[in-house]
Amino acid sequence: MSLRKGSKVWAEDRDLAWVAAEVVDFVGDQVQVATSSGNMVVTLPVKLFSRDEDADHGGVDDMTKLTYLNEPGVVDNLERRYTLNEIYTYTGSILIAVNPFTRLPHLYNAHMMEQYKGAPFGELSPHVFAVADASYRAMMKEARSQSILVSGESGAGKTETTKLIMQYLTFVGGRTAGDDRTVEQQVLESNPLLEAFGNARTVRNDNSSRFGKFVEIQFDAIGKISGAAIRTYLLERSRVVQITDGERNYHCFYQLCASGGDAEKYKLGHPSHFHYLNQSKTYELDGVNSAEEYMKTIRAMDIVGISHGEQEAIFRILAGILHLGNIDFSPGQEHDSSVIKDQKSNFHMEMAANLFM
Repeated sequence: MSLRKGSKVWAEDRDLAWVAAEVVDFVGDQVQVATSSGNMVVTLPVKLFSRDEDADHGGVDDMTKLTYLNEPGVVDNLERRYTLNEIYTYTGSILIAVNPFTRLPHLYNAHMMEQYKGAPFGELSPHVFAVADASYRAMMKEARSQSILVSGESGAGKTETTKLIMQYLTFVGGRTAGDDRTVEQQVLESNPLLEAFGNARTVRNDNSSRFGKFVEIQFDAIGKISGAAIRTYLLERSRVVQITDGERNYHCFYQLCASGGDAEKYKLGHPSHFHYLNQSKTYELDGVNSAEEYMKTIRAMDIVGISHGEQEAIFRILAGILHLGNIDFSPGQEHDSSVIKDQKSNFHMEMAANLFM
């Protein structure tokens, strides 16, 4: 990078990461710059990056159009777009999504899906539907499998993005049928089920997936969904027995505790009564009703074909796990033996044995 007086640059900043600056002088092998925040900074040339002084106020929708494709330029462009509520930006065929931490239903309705259906990639504003559509069209045209990789750190929005891709694919590959058990309905309804048993509240995110998943959606020769397979891996099992304050265990436990009649049947109560749930004082999630979520989970189980007998077995196991966590032991008469501590522990032991049959 050739620098001269007046060159527009990005300089490192302790608080903002990067700040806009202009070269004012050279001091030996170092450069003196005036930052937009009004400071004079002396730094090494290698720590400066070129800045486009004619950058579009609203940013560019595809970052391959940036004059200088460097880290501060990319971050600045994303920030400019985010300020205007434009949460999606392309870098070639890669879509960058910035989590708005708020619901934007107008961005994902049927009208929006219709707009992106068959539109050439890059013709409309960047959107997750455009990526899903491009993938679907490539599959139909070339008759070859396609993959969409969704990655990002905790709380970035991977779970929501995956759900939106599935929503779009069921829109373009769905059949119009009155039957409640259509394949596409089953594909979409698998989400509440996966989330109940695989997602938990973390300090970063109320609905964080604590497992990896590979979702495979199969299509027939005319492009209609014919089946799906979801493989899960690396489930964070340690969370069941140990959680830190401010976080929660898996959603399914709280749903079962709030289920009313079923909770009574399995001798459950408020989550604060169970060791596996009360290690954290967070029991509720903002805007989420656990009893309603329980009904959604049951409905999802019905739609994906889990029988009532199997459903009961699943909930017996969940309840049994909660009772197991409440069993305390005391030292026995022999040095390496233990006994059930008290009547309360004995009750939970008998409940767990009963539930596990």
